[in-house]
Amino acid sequence: MVQPLGYLRESASQTAGPYVHIGCTPNFTGIHGVFETDLGSGPLVNDKTKGERITVRGRVIDGSGTPLRDALIEIWQADADGFYQSPSETRGTADPNFLGWARCPGDMATGEYVFETIKPGRVPFRDGRLMAPHITFWIVARGINIGLHTRMYFGDEAEANAEDPVLARIEHKVRVPTLIAEREGNTYTFDIYLQGENETVFFDM
Repeated sequence: MVQPLGYLRESASQTAGPYVHIGCTPNFTGIHGVFETDLGSGPLVNDKTKGERITVRGRVIDGSGTPLRDALIEIWQADADGFYQSPSETRGTADPNFLGWARCPGDMATGEYVFETIKPGRVPFRDGRLMAPHITFWIVARGINIGLHTRMYFGDEAEANAEDPVLARIEHKVRVPTLIAEREGNTYTFDIYLQGENETVFFDM
């Protein structure tokens, strides 16, 4: 017998903030004793990690051009040889001295995030073509109902970027630069725009 389900109502959606930092980075918010350190706040690299050391920094910016001061950013990337630190990695063994994942709350005054990491190697797309070196970003903040996924590509990898199958799928090529971080010294700057003329390309993942 079919039973009516009209009494089951969809729960109201919630944004990530303002409690996301309390749950994910309690030490950052001044709540100590829950965890020794906040998950994902440790170093990605150590003195044995293979690859070129780089700094990635930027801000998450709203439609008015104002940096968010309560964003939480996570990154996930391959190691210098293009292997992921994951149980599903079957192509080879990832560098045991590279974590591959990190979490950073934006600075409460400036909104800036900073990651000290290494430049990743190229990894294959599902059809075997090599993707350009990139770092995957996940962003949550007050006012964002579902975490946003995007990628950061490297401005000094023009040849690899031109071959990248994901970038090639972006219909409006004028928006591709929103995924490209420019380099100054060993630092790449990647500002993420949630809305507006320079809105970053986000992916449905």
